Amino acid sequence: MNTFPKIYKKIEQYSTIILHRHTSPDPDALGSQAGLARSLRLKFPDKRILCAGENDEGDLAWINTMDEVTEADYKGALVITTDTGNTARISNKLYSKGDFLIKIDHHPDVEPYADLSFVDDEAPAASQIVADFLFEENLPVTAEVAYPLYAGIVGDTGRFMYPETSEHTFNVVAKLTATGININQIARNISDVTFAQAKLQAEVLEYMKVDPSGAAYAILTRDALEKLGVDSDQASCTVSTPGRIKDIIAWNVFVEKPDGTFRVHYRSKGPIINELAAQHDGGGHALASGANAKDMDEVKQIFAELVQVTKEYREKNE
Repeated sequence: MNTFPKIYKKIEQYSTIILHRHTSPDPDALGSQAGLARSLRLKFPDKRILCAGENDEGDLAWINTMDEVTEADYKGALVITTDTGNTARISNKLYSKGDFLIKIDHHPDVEPYADLSFVDDEAPAASQIVADFLFEENLPVTAEVAYPLYAGIVGDTGRFMYPETSEHTFNVVAKLTATGININQIARNISDVTFAQAKLQAEVLEYMKVDPSGAAYAILTRDALEKLGVDSDQASCTVSTPGRIKDIIAWNVFVEKPDGTFRVHYRSKGPIINELAAQHDGGGHALASGANAKDMDEVKQIFAELVQVTKEYREKNE
């Protein structure tokens, strides 16, 4: 059932609208949030449209930065989350203080937490869903709006390489690029890394351990990051690096955070891994997910689970 008209009707009813996305945001989280917020500000200049988060944009601040939002702002407000499958990953926990909650997402709907939802888990990016909403409801799509949406789609399709990319995806990006956005600049912003990050990308292969099943992992400790002057958020640039190696089918990159816990990145060329991530305070897509590990024992458990699903995948497909 198409809930776009219902979402639009709710937007019309509220004078304050606060948009949230997931923690440790990627281009799609920031892009879908920013694209929707910017369009609504153009359409409804008398409404307060705010972007809420934990100011953890890091190297992606070129897509969008957060507004200052207080608990008082949520009184009688409409709250919209984009690109966030479960409540544990919503950035800024004040989201529950609003009057009504809408979820716009493309992850499997394992936690239907909103009062009203539009979830399409076959869409490659939440930014594509937001663009569809804007076009269908005749909301403004200027270059300012299209820029973050295009960045979000490029990010979550892996530059149009992932299997969820469809003919419709290209139809949407054609409309976005027609606004005159600089797609070359967006591509550079997404792919550019610092010299320290480039060195870390090379070193991650030194840390990589490969199981005979084709599962692999690397642990990036605080000491390793500090040695190169890279923080845990910047270390995300290493996640796709193992995918270029033919012998690796699925992999984890564990990044130690300042509190000694680990941010866990899952990537796969075939085995389904989002169900594994969901067991460790995470979630995501079938072939790309994130989670958390509280200590080295959980790190070992996570990789053992990855080895098992990779073995099962190979047995089924060989």
